[in-house]
Amino acid sequence: MDLTDTLELPPHAHPDPPDSVPVDAGLSIFDPVFLGIDEFGQPVYLPMIYRNILIGGEPGSGKSSLLNTIVGHAALCADVRLCLLDGKQVELGLWEDACDVFVGPDIDHAIRTLRRVQTVMDNRYSFLKARRRRKIGPHDVFGQILVACDEIAYFSATAGDEKTQKLFAALLRDIVARGRAVGIIVAAATQRPSSDIIPTSLRDLFAWRFAGRCTTDVSSDIVLGHGWAARGFSSNTVDPNNHGAGYLIAEGGIPTLVKAAYLTDADIIRVADYATWTRRRTNSLTTDHTNPVRAAA
Repeated sequence: MDLTDTLELPPHAHPDPPDSVPVDAGLSIFDPVFLGIDEFGQPVYLPMIYRNILIGGEPGSGKSSLLNTIVGHAALCADVRLCLLDGKQVELGLWEDACDVFVGPDIDHAIRTLRRVQTVMDNRYSFLKARRRRKIGPHDVFGQILVACDEIAYFSATAGDEKTQKLFAALLRDIVARGRAVGIIVAAATQRPSSDIIPTSLRDLFAWRFAGRCTTDVSSDIVLGHGWAARGFSSNTVDPNNHGAGYLIAEGGIPTLVKAAYLTDADIIRVADYATWTRRRTNSLTTDHTNPVRAAA
C-alpha cells in the first residue's frame, strides 16, 4: 500500500468537512530507506540497519535534507526510538514531538544522552552474550535506536571547552564503532568536513558516506576517503545550484552520483505529526525531553 493512501471516515463522523485517517505506514528500520535517485533516474535505497552514515558538504548542499529523509523513515518505524541532536534546533526540530529525546545547543545534555545510549549499548551486548548471539534481529523485544546529529562540529569543536568536546567525540566514536550489531544507528552531518572535525579514525567507521557539494577536493576526500578526487570522484564538481546532489559510497564500494529526495517543511510537519500520533501508545517519553537518561533508554 502506498504511503499516500488514506482511509476515509464515514460522512456522519465529520459532516463538515469529512476528515481522513492515514493508514499505518508499516515500515521497519530493517527495510531499506529511500534515499533518492541516481544519475540514471533509478531509485536508490539505503539499508541502514547494522550501518551508520556520515553526511558532509558545504552550507546549502542538501545534507540536512538527506538527514531529514532518514529521520522521516525512522519516525514511521514502530521498531525505532529517536534520539536527535541539533545545535541549531531548527534542522531536526520539526521532529521533536515524535522523538524520545531532543538535544539542542547544550553540550552537557548531549554528553548525558550519549552516555545513556552507551549504557544501553553495553546492556544489549550483555544480553547477546548471555544468549550466545552476535547481533540483534527484527524479532527482539527491544527496538532499534537512531542517533541523528546535525552538525557534528557544533558539539565537537564549538560548544563547551576542549575537554567536553573531546568527550563528546569519544562517546560518538564508541557508539559508531560498537553500536551497529545491537541496533544503534548513527546518522551524522557536518558542514565542515575537515580533518579536525572528522578524524580519519571516525570517518572510516561509517559504512555509508555521502559527500554533498564541497568547496575543495580535499574536503570531498575527507568524507569519501583519501584518493577518490584524484580518480575523478569529487563533490567539488557538483553544480552549486544542484542542491541534494552528491557522491554516495559504501564501505569497499565506488562513489555513485545521487540526488537525494527533498522534503519541504510542510512535508516534514505532516509526517512528523502522523509519526507522533502513531507513537502515542508506545512512546510515553515524548513529553519529557529534559531527561535524556529515560528518553534514550
